[in-house]
Amino acid sequence: MPYRWYLRSCTEQAAADAPWPLAACDLVAEGAGLPFEAASLDLVVMPHTLELCEDPHATLREAERVLVPEGQLVITGLNPVSLWGWHHRRKAMYQRLGWRDGVQDGLGHLIGYWRLRDWLRLLGFEVQVSRFGCWRPAVQNTRWLARMAWLDRWGARWWPILGGAYMVVAVKRVPGGRMLGRAWKKAPVRVGAALPAAQRHHAVQPHVSSPAVQPQSEFTAQANGKLFFGSR
Repeated sequence: MPYRWYLRSCTEQAAADAPWPLAACDLVAEGAGLPFEAASLDLVVMPHTLELCEDPHATLREAERVLVPEGQLVITGLNPVSLWGWHHRRKAMYQRLGWRDGVQDGLGHLIGYWRLRDWLRLLGFEVQVSRFGCWRPAVQNTRWLARMAWLDRWGARWWPILGGAYMVVAVKRVPGGRMLGRAWKKAPVRVGAALPAAQRHHAVQPHVSSPAVQPQSEFTAQANGKLFFGSR
């Protein structure tokens, strides 16, 4: 892929108090209106894009529009059915009750793994790879993170779908035929000259006389009394 672009949303670009330094980008646009022609991209990567956009359905439809047939779409997101998802719901509950919480804003609206698969299937995508990770809870204490490292080892084996983050790789499928070029044509088989059907099925084989037994003529056979014509 010789041409690559890093696109940033207008909301993220306008945020002056971002908690992380913003890398240099090539384009600034919204996910629901990508500045690319239809069927012009081979790969679209969305790292936590659907969680932070206002309309995730429109963003997925736009990704389907710009992808070529058999193009790939890579999506990463936070799993709401996990310890990280519970951490996010706790902050929302605290806000409704008027309490304060130390969780930072910016997680957006978490989208479940199975819901995302349904959206992709409706748009004609086929999910090829699904991976989960990060089974430890979202804590900021380095010591507690080290103590709960066993959760990552056991979680990958016993409860993989409860990972805090997931990654999905989907392929755009387009129904219909596809031209294969001239490779499918077979070379004509050359045969000899065609014979008539009568000659092919009823060919007269030439009689080859044996050198040991000489054929007798009609007159010789009559002389020996072996052949008689007419009545006696």
